Amino acid sequence: MINEKLLNPGSIVVIGGSENTHKPGGKVLENLLHGPFRGDLYVVNPKAEMVQGVKSFHDVRDLPRVDLAILAVAARYTLPAVEVLAREKDTKAFIILSAGFGEESAEGAELEKQIVQVIEENDGALIGPNCIGVITTSYSGVFTTPVPKLDPQGVTLISGSGATAVFIMEAGIPNGLSFAAVYSVGNSAQNGVEDVLAYLDEHFDPEKSSKVILLYMETIRDPFSLLRHASSLVRKGCRIAAVKAGTSEAGSRAASSHTGALAGSDEAADALLRKAGIVRCFSREELVTVGGVMMHPLPEGRNFAVITHAGGPAVMLTDTLSASGLNVPPLSDPKAEALKEKLFPGSSVKNPIDFLATGTAEQLGYIIDACEKDFSDIDAMVVIFGSPGLFPVEDVYDLLDKKMKTCRKPIFPVLPSVINVKREIENFIARGRINFPDEVVLGRALGKVFNRPGPFYDGQKSGNVPLAPEELPDGYLDVETVHRLLEEAGIPVVKERVCSAVEEAVSFALETGFPVVMKATGLLHKSDVGGVITGIGSPDALEEAFDKLMEIEGVSSVLIQPMLSGTELFAGVKKEPGYGHMILCGLGGIFIEVLRDYATALTPLSTEEALHMIRSLKGYQLFHGVRGRQGIDEKAFAGILVALSRLTEKYPAIAELDLNPLLAEGKHIVTVDARIRIESSKAKG
Repeated sequence: MINEKLLNPGSIVVIGGSENTHKPGGKVLENLLHGPFRGDLYVVNPKAEMVQGVKSFHDVRDLPRVDLAILAVAARYTLPAVEVLAREKDTKAFIILSAGFGEESAEGAELEKQIVQVIEENDGALIGPNCIGVITTSYSGVFTTPVPKLDPQGVTLISGSGATAVFIMEAGIPNGLSFAAVYSVGNSAQNGVEDVLAYLDEHFDPEKSSKVILLYMETIRDPFSLLRHASSLVRKGCRIAAVKAGTSEAGSRAASSHTGALAGSDEAADALLRKAGIVRCFSREELVTVGGVMMHPLPEGRNFAVITHAGGPAVMLTDTLSASGLNVPPLSDPKAEALKEKLFPGSSVKNPIDFLATGTAEQLGYIIDACEKDFSDIDAMVVIFGSPGLFPVEDVYDLLDKKMKTCRKPIFPVLPSVINVKREIENFIARGRINFPDEVVLGRALGKVFNRPGPFYDGQKSGNVPLAPEELPDGYLDVETVHRLLEEAGIPVVKERVCSAVEEAVSFALETGFPVVMKATGLLHKSDVGGVITGIGSPDALEEAFDKLMEIEGVSSVLIQPMLSGTELFAGVKKEPGYGHMILCGLGGIFIEVLRDYATALTPLSTEEALHMIRSLKGYQLFHGVRGRQGIDEKAFAGILVALSRLTEKYPAIAELDLNPLLAEGKHIVTVDARIRIESSKAKG
């Protein structure tokens, strides 16, 4: 739990405070003294009377009541101090900087548990251990530098790694990114990233709260909490970006089905972030750039004017924006020609708008005004302006700052000359501006923010699920049960019959009509052993095929279906530990087998999210029909995906499910082959 004493303490004690600012206890005290904290500050140091001008107590028991304790002592000394503070001094908030806990040994993990138990007995809050601390607009409780400029409307950074939090600040501060708070949660013995996010959600103030949140996570301890509170914050107007590290699949489980083999735990995490409406990033630079974009008003549309005095960067930015699904539309009406008359000969107003290396602040003003007032199809501007070092550009940056204040359309500044005009850029940033030094990194960040899906989660299950579903046996279900469950869910299944005698197979084929397809039953990978025979066009060919399939070891019956045509689709379910069920979909054949073109989402799945999955496929154009081939009804396919989601709610023991293939022609989509594997809690032991 996060509480007010942690965020806004009236009194703070540093246990292990020191004169040596090269040690954590000395540096955190120095940061507190030079930061915004104006309450009562104490130190516990048995060898000193005064530490950095602050009264020092020799023993924790000698302290008055104190709101927040920051511990910078060896791990073995923390529990006794916490016991006195929580039980005798009514301390409600703790930050333990010390290492040597669960990250090192089982004994350290047990010590963490004991500390948490003592703190929670007093309804207290703990950050750490093994962290750099906390920064709020009330105090700077970290033992590191830099300590960023604090602004209640800046970004809130929550990091599972202290060092990474420092590096993120170091990446953002030079470009003007301001911070409202920094939480380094370390081992997350009590409060992790999800807990801080929950507090921000539950105490969100649309007028006062930070609107941009950046996350760094190596593990997601409570996926549902993250989903619930992040999506709630996004719906309230927050923008959230996250780096989720640990993408390797080395620890993923072996899976027996096609669906199970496709997607691993990182894709479950990716689906979770997408469902919550979080922009996923993959580096510190990308995270702070996305955060900088989120700190700006976002355009109402996707059309950008690229304004530059340097052609190369404008071309690279235009390419990047276009690749991200954003537009740099040409400007060719009479108003464009009128603008060109105000610029030096040789300037271009086609978009990118290039007003040459000799362009002036006055000319930049003309261009921005035209984009703001005259060009109705422009929604936002990117201004690229550096310097070869021949002359100052202060007047250009002054004008840019003024236009950013007055223009309705957002302006994103790219000021790449971080050496030649270092002073001018620093002055620009000092006005509260953010600089994007690299146009390509900015272009990618704009694309990520604009293309962010969701949030798709509204706190509700899909509904219409009985409370007491039947128990199903562990392992792969028989064909009849699979069909019954699919039909119960409203998923179309091809007419078929399991036959143990050839006479049954011939009778079925004559009833439904030739050609038919026959499959050996009881095999996981039928095609690998010749267990599927297609295009059977007569009773004689059927008898021959039947005998051939029955000769395969372990086969006692065959499945017979009418031979259908259409575009192959794939849909499936995989249960991912900690995350619940993941729905997968894609086009069949080469698209799934070779190109691995598929999409994922976590349950519960809405129609909106199912359609987003389908439209994100690389082969999505096939749904509209290609080269005379009939298209596919994407809403019908989305309905099948939603039905699979509801099926997992009714039968949570479903571990893997394959519908592969489904055949689609227009609005008609039918399941041709399906299997379901059940893994109950009993089966796990």
